[in-house]
Amino acid sequence: MPEDPIAQSEVAALTRRFEEVSERTDREFGIVKSDLTALRLQVGNLDQKVGNLDEKVGELAGAVRGLSEKMDRNQAQIVELLTQLVGRHPDAG
Repeated sequence: MPEDPIAQSEVAALTRRFEEVSERTDREFGIVKSDLTALRLQVGNLDQKVGNLDEKVGELAGAVRGLSEKMDRNQAQIVELLTQLVGRHPDAG
């Protein structure tokens, strides 16, 4: 059976188009894969920073609690001193 030159030409054109699309798809897949790798690295770095931030927030919360306790003690001392002064004559010393 003789080969049809028109059919062969169409097959060749379709093959070229398929190969072009395949190459473009491979390039785009490579770009997506590269971007995904970069994103994974950024997420890893962000996760580490969040972990460090959690630690710093815990330290800050502890410092605030300590400051609050110190303020409570100071306020109690002030109230005690003011209570002792109530009723005293200012010149009595």
